[in-house]
Amino acid sequence: MRVLVIGGTGHVGTYMIPRLVHLGHEVIVTSRGQRDPYLPHAAWQQVQRIQIDRAAAEKSGEFGAQMADLQADVVIDMICFTLASAQHIVEALRGKVQHFLHCGTIWAHGPSVEVPTVEEQARHPFGDYGIQKNEIESYLLREARLNGFPATVLMPGHIVGQGWNPLNPAGHFNPAVFETLARGEELALPNLGMETVHHVHADDVAQSFIQAMAHWSGAVGESFHVVSPAAVTLRGYAEAMAAWFGQEPKLTYLPWEEWQTTVTPEEAQATWDHIAHSPNCSIAKGRRVINYQPRYASLQAVQEAVTWLIANGKISV
Repeated sequence: MRVLVIGGTGHVGTYMIPRLVHLGHEVIVTSRGQRDPYLPHAAWQQVQRIQIDRAAAEKSGEFGAQMADLQADVVIDMICFTLASAQHIVEALRGKVQHFLHCGTIWAHGPSVEVPTVEEQARHPFGDYGIQKNEIESYLLREARLNGFPATVLMPGHIVGQGWNPLNPAGHFNPAVFETLARGEELALPNLGMETVHHVHADDVAQSFIQAMAHWSGAVGESFHVVSPAAVTLRGYAEAMAAWFGQEPKLTYLPWEEWQTTVTPEEAQATWDHIAHSPNCSIAKGRRVINYQPRYASLQAVQEAVTWLIANGKISV
């Protein structure tokens, strides 16, 4: 099939594009710049790459028509962040594609209530990103179920892979936290460290899109969590990483109001977003309907990413 990936040079695209090429698909990738994928792969030599600024093209009203003109059988949209953007491309592709796959997020849920959270649980998103993504998901599923638009929504957790900083045990992205654990030094966590985070390896996210394509009849009109088999608590995450470095964990716990003064405002905001959500999502539906089978547990995915950071001199342990 002819597959168009909008925003295909990022974390997930790094793994998805070689998978698509290996399966024999004709692949087109659009991106705003000419950035290389995080990991090199010979498959990219067989990919048609098109440079386009989505925001500018949407503003002029041309983006949807430009994507439709590529005549793809399958469109995978990795970079849609507003309801208006989703509506624009759906109207342009209506009746012209066999499958439209949207990259959503577990942030669409808001705070966890019953865990593990299932896709159908009542939503209470907060923050612009989560609210917009939830609106997009609701719109796409409604279009699929009422009007026959062949949409599927994949909802990743905290994406991890080689080439970028993973979400760390303190709930933010400063890789120095891993250096602290590697040296056996004291690490302060907010509250009691019992809030959860839910990682997923980028290659497992790529797998979910491929599996949704392969299980079209079950995937259309549905959304699926795309995470590792189990979430981890901040405390458990920190203890496991300390042990991985051969150290005894030295953890302290501070009330949120005190803890947030120990990091930068940006780090505090990132941590607050993660602990306020405390995601813990079920993948039972994905396993049952599209045969989503993640290869990586949360800690395995993180440890691969940290190994890359060490090997490339990004952190010193």
